[in-house]
Amino acid sequence: MDTSLHKSDIFKRLTSGQLAGIIKKGRTIKLQPKKVLFHQEEPAQICFLVNRGRLKLTKLNEQGKEVILRYIGSGELTAAIAVLKNWTYPVTAEAIEETDVVGWDKPTMLELMRQYPDMAINLLGIVLERIDDIQHRYLEVCTEHVDQRIARSLLRLMRRAGSKTSEGIHIDIPLSRQNIADYSGTTLYTVSRTLSAWEKKGWIQSGREQIVVTDPHALVQFSETG
Repeated sequence: MDTSLHKSDIFKRLTSGQLAGIIKKGRTIKLQPKKVLFHQEEPAQICFLVNRGRLKLTKLNEQGKEVILRYIGSGELTAAIAVLKNWTYPVTAEAIEETDVVGWDKPTMLELMRQYPDMAINLLGIVLERIDDIQHRYLEVCTEHVDQRIARSLLRLMRRAGSKTSEGIHIDIPLSRQNIADYSGTTLYTVSRTLSAWEKKGWIQSGREQIVVTDPHALVQFSETG
């Protein structure tokens, strides 16, 4: 069992022994990069916790365009509410690197939450946090210039999946410029223009699906003032 699961929000206040028992009741799945774990609109029968690796959560809008809603990494849960409410999966979950997940069906999740009430309390906190994140992103789309949205998107990804290097903070997610456009709710042309300008200013470095934030302070200041 990955030690990072001890830091998972869903398992806060649980002991190592309790956590081991919970994991044993789940189903472990190994995914290769670009392998889909579940598709949007399929019946939601199993919710999943990422043990190792990372998933990309996407949704198709009415015009058939893919929108990236979130990246989730080790210790993060997905689809729990859809499973508990007998809904369909609201998104498609795809591995972006080698990824291990543990899954539980609805009867098992209900059993675990009755046995460990802290899990139910923790799940409520996770749901409220994600609603708050969605509200903030919606306000960004409605009220901010597109360049500010791109800056906030990079900062959000940097905080969630950034590691310090000699050049700056490397975002440990394979990110094409199209990915950034989908995540920010804009066009590939706009992202390319914006990132090129920021590279000239020394704020970022970008390569093939790689982004390094070399001046986080400048990016934060720009995201707040435009």
